[in-house]
Amino acid sequence: MDHPLIDLINARIAKAEAEGAFDNLPGAGKPLPECDDPENAVLTRILKDNGAVPQAVALTRELAALREELRETADRDRRRRLIKDMALLETRLEIARKSR
Repeated sequence: MDHPLIDLINARIAKAEAEGAFDNLPGAGKPLPECDDPENAVLTRILKDNGAVPQAVALTRELAALREELRETADRDRRRRLIKDMALLETRLEIARKSR
């Protein structure tokens, strides 16, 4: 069964084509870029456009920030908390890597 608005969609495309809306587009006449995962291409693009990264990458970045903070602080209590947080993040990172 076709989409209920298919006739309207086709009419709008035909009108735009007749008005030249598709003339001289960037990349015209060139093949489309390869897509590793065509079934999830739209989802992948949305995630990428919004800065989403795999969990392992996010955890690695967070761990790097904690390491930097640890290098810069001299407060013993703060250092103890940072080391504890880093150990937890390292465990979460290992779990994320194994689950892939």
